[in-house]
Amino acid sequence: MQKSTFLLFLIFISSITLSAQAEDQRFLATQKILPLGVIETIDSKALSETRVLNLYIPQGYHPDSTTTYPVIYLLDGSAHEDFPHIAGLAQFMNLYDLLPKSIIVGIENVDRYRDFTHPSSDTLDHQDFPTHGGSEAFIKFLGEEVQPFVNKNYRTNGKRTIIGQSMGGLLASEVLMRQPELFDDYVIVSPSLWWDQQSLVKQADKFFKLNTKLKKRIVVSIGTEHPAMHEVANKLIYAIRGSGNKNIELFYEHLPAESHATILHRAVYRSFELLYAKDKK
Repeated sequence: MQKSTFLLFLIFISSITLSAQAEDQRFLATQKILPLGVIETIDSKALSETRVLNLYIPQGYHPDSTTTYPVIYLLDGSAHEDFPHIAGLAQFMNLYDLLPKSIIVGIENVDRYRDFTHPSSDTLDHQDFPTHGGSEAFIKFLGEEVQPFVNKNYRTNGKRTIIGQSMGGLLASEVLMRQPELFDDYVIVSPSLWWDQQSLVKQADKFFKLNTKLKKRIVVSIGTEHPAMHEVANKLIYAIRGSGNKNIELFYEHLPAESHATILHRAVYRSFELLYAKDKK
């Protein structure tokens, strides 16, 4: 009897949800929609699936113009994740010439734990993230499919930035150490470098000492978070600083007022200030 009552309750709740969704659709159908960007899709061979890109196009952009733009690639870039926030920051900073007019490419997620992680030997990682380990294919998707698509269809100038937070920060760090040529600037926020018993960041010291001609601009930000997050972020910072590479511009931003959940907005704003201070001058 109790089970029947529970099933009836679920059916009742489902009917209310479907009714609300239908009402939302009817409301939207009668309203003018405020456009925030352009939606593109890619049939990815690297990932064997269709992926969605959300693009913010700066004011004044025209496909027939000779003007070209830098591109900022955003992980966790769906309309329900970080895309509207970062696009909004870019639009606001463009108003006051604090950021060069840029195209923002938000890469919508399908399974971020699969795409942003390399294979792990840690049994707990396997238990908590059973679909993990697909970063190699995702990096191939970025370099061989996303960037060529954007360059072919939009007026780009070859300047490329990647933004990643948490697991996205892990992925951005892996790109930096595996295929650094894919991006010029790296905005790495609260990177989950604890992954796979810190295997990636343990290689950082050797990598940066062997690649002393690497020319990049890197911003690493972290808030008040679990001690393990600070430990691995510091290891990345020490590895870059200890390499003696004068070609890397490194910025380390500790934002103690922010948590892991709240840091992205402020960290990206600060990163744009740091990376483009010279342009502003």
